[in-house]
Order: sequence, then structure tokens, then C-alpha cells
Amino acid sequence: MNKTQLSELGSTLKQWYRAGQYYDYQGLSIYYQDSDSNEINHTGDALDASSTRPVLLLIHGFPTASWDWVKIWPQLSEHYRVVTLDMIGFGFSDKPVNFKYSIAEQANVFEALLRHLNIKDFHIVAHDYGDTVAQELLHRHALKEHPSGELEIKSVSLLNGGLFPESHRPKLIQSLLNSPLGSVIAKVISKRSVDKNMRSIFGQCSQPSEQELEEMWQLISFNNGKRIFHKLIGYMTERKRFRDRWVSSLTHAKCPIQLINGTADPISGEHMVKRFETLVSINNIHRLENIGHYPQMEAPEPVSSAIISFINKN
Repeated sequence: MNKTQLSELGSTLKQWYRAGQYYDYQGLSIYYQDSDSNEINHTGDALDASSTRPVLLLIHGFPTASWDWVKIWPQLSEHYRVVTLDMIGFGFSDKPVNFKYSIAEQANVFEALLRHLNIKDFHIVAHDYGDTVAQELLHRHALKEHPSGELEIKSVSLLNGGLFPESHRPKLIQSLLNSPLGSVIAKVISKRSVDKNMRSIFGQCSQPSEQELEEMWQLISFNNGKRIFHKLIGYMTERKRFRDRWVSSLTHAKCPIQLINGTADPISGEHMVKRFETLVSINNIHRLENIGHYPQMEAPEPVSSAIISFINKN
């Protein structure tokens, strides 16, 4: 990122960017953060380079980036080594036009980062698009298919996302992007339309601030990201194509799974929870009433507490 681009970022987003770094994935630059790679943590205390704290891998959703975790990062990093990245096509990572965007490829990106950091066992927290990436990792975990070597998933916490395609209720803009008109729609998408859609999926009493909406737009539009919007949304079609594979990853998981859900979410709220209860025989469900699609932003303290409590029990 050049100095002009950096200067245009909002203060919170600029701070987030400066705390990260890059690694190479098949010639692409992938932005990531590792809480234990910083010289000091958020309290100002020096971190132990030889720390053996549990690793918590955060997997963001569509259409923004790892910045989505900024509100729960401080509390989680008090307890765990927290690692995250911007997937290909998102945030500060490369956004190539001629690239086959897929859930499987994004899962490969995370496995490459874990190999890069020499991490073998970890917990997962995922949201939205990231839920499907987590499902792919879970499937590989159950069948020992990890191409990067033996990896051990200790637990998974899933936030609002389209776990079951038959229960997913996409916004009109998502359906249009995933249609034959997708490339045209991507060109005419504006900040105003994105703001409107974001507000519609947050809870009425937990709306995003103007600064947060601006920083979401900056993440989307950084490095001309709009031009690949229609390619990223292909995950909606993939969810239908690989439904059995990804649903079985939940029903046959080899590790504990928790669902944290903002029930007011029109895309994947209470109706998704009910489908989850029907198909997945676990009772680790944490409902957040009056919270929408982004619980980690709308209710950071309850979400952090639910994650920490769940991991401590397992």
C-alpha cells in the first residue's frame, strides 16, 4: 500500500492495517495478523515469544475482511494467540481478476498460513462466508485431507452464516451479483447501496456507525475490489453444489461445535438456528436477541465471552 492509500484510511482501519504483515501464497500477497508477533499486546505488556497459548483462528465473511474482528480482538488476545487473514479478493490482500475464486482455495490459503506460522492445532471462529470455509476445513479434518500436513482442529464457533443453502435468504444485491448480470451489477454498486444493505442486516438497536460503514467501503473498494465482486459471490452457488460435503462436516465433526447467532439477522438468523437444531445433534447454541448479521461488531462482549467460555469447557 502506498502512502496516499494509507492516508485515506479511517483511523481504526489504519491502526488495524499497521498491526499486520504479509506472506506469499503462490505469488499472491496475503495480509494477516498474529497477536503474538507484535512486540507488545494491547495492554502494553511484552509478549513471550515462546508462548504456548492456544491458537484461535478467525475466518471473516463477505464482503469485508479480517477487520470485522477488531472489536473482539483485544479480549480474545488476552487468552489466546489470535491469528487471522484477509482472504484472496478481500481487504488488504491481493485481488486478482484472473483467478478461480472458490471456498476450497480460500481453505488452502488458511492452511498455508498455518504452515507458515508452524501452527499444528487451533480453534476456529468463523462468520458468514468464513463459516463455509470452516466447514471445508472441518471436512478435511474429519478425513485427514489437509494438504499442508497434519492439522488438529480443537473446536469451532460459527457466527451468522449460510450453513445450509436451503435456509439462506440472500439480499437482492447478492442474488443479482450471483446472476449472469453479476459483472454489470458489480460496476454500478455504490457506497450508498452498500451502506443501505449493511444497515438492513444489522439489528435495529445495534446499527453500524458512519465510520464503520466508511471503513467497510474502504475495505471493499481497496485495490479496485469492486471489479471482482461478482466472482467472490460464487460461494452461493458452491454452497448448493457441495451441500452434502459441507453439511456432513457439521453432522460428523470430530471436534466440539458452537453456534453463536444474532437472531434478528434477515439472512441467517433464527430460521438458520432452527435448521441447525434439526440437522446437527448438538446443543451448544448461543442466541443473541435483537442482534443482526454481524454479532462480533454488534455485541462484542457477549460474543467474546461465549467464545472464551466454550473453549475453556473443551
